[in-house]
Amino acid sequence: MSYTNTSKTYKIPKVSKKEILIDGRGHLLGRLASVVAKHLLNGDHITVVRCEDINQTGSHIRNKFKFIQFLRKKTNTNPKRGPIHERAPSRWFARVVRGMLPTKNRRSTEAQARLKTFEGIPPPYDTMKRLVVPEALRVVKLSSARRYSTLGVLASQLGWKHAELIKRLENVRREAAGEFYANKKVAAKARTEASKSADVAAIDAELAQYGY
Repeated sequence: MSYTNTSKTYKIPKVSKKEILIDGRGHLLGRLASVVAKHLLNGDHITVVRCEDINQTGSHIRNKFKFIQFLRKKTNTNPKRGPIHERAPSRWFARVVRGMLPTKNRRSTEAQARLKTFEGIPPPYDTMKRLVVPEALRVVKLSSARRYSTLGVLASQLGWKHAELIKRLENVRREAAGEFYANKKVAAKARTEASKSADVAAIDAELAQYGY
């Protein structure tokens, strides 16, 4: 079975059951979107968290005026017909990825359905291992002399109203993660000390006689 789009025919990708979790903090918008779009077309499930910390090249004021011009695009006869401009950073990133996928066919629809984007790190992703994309990191690909802006700050100035809520939830998450890590170190230290005791050594020697 294959997809047919005008003169081109595409094979159905092997959809992966494993979900790839990417931390968007410190990544460049276009570079990260291009990598995500390629993986989506290859059948991977991608989840991007902390979209409000994704960076965009160019000064803040320049990118702000570019988006203001974008907000002016509307239907003259009835603006309610669209286009509808999303204000959340997660929806901004999803829109950029959508622009890098094939247009209006089944292959594109299924690829977009495999993408999830979030502000902050909601459960259950707060306890999962998060990955970065080295070829899209700002510190790697952008000169230190170049200016850049952050999607969360831009969105807050252009109609997004949940920046303070996300900041508060992130503080709660970091405190919980710090407490969990501290308890984990205490438990690991106690386990190491217990393994060195004479009682445990005697039990291990006895179990070894029975093949354990």
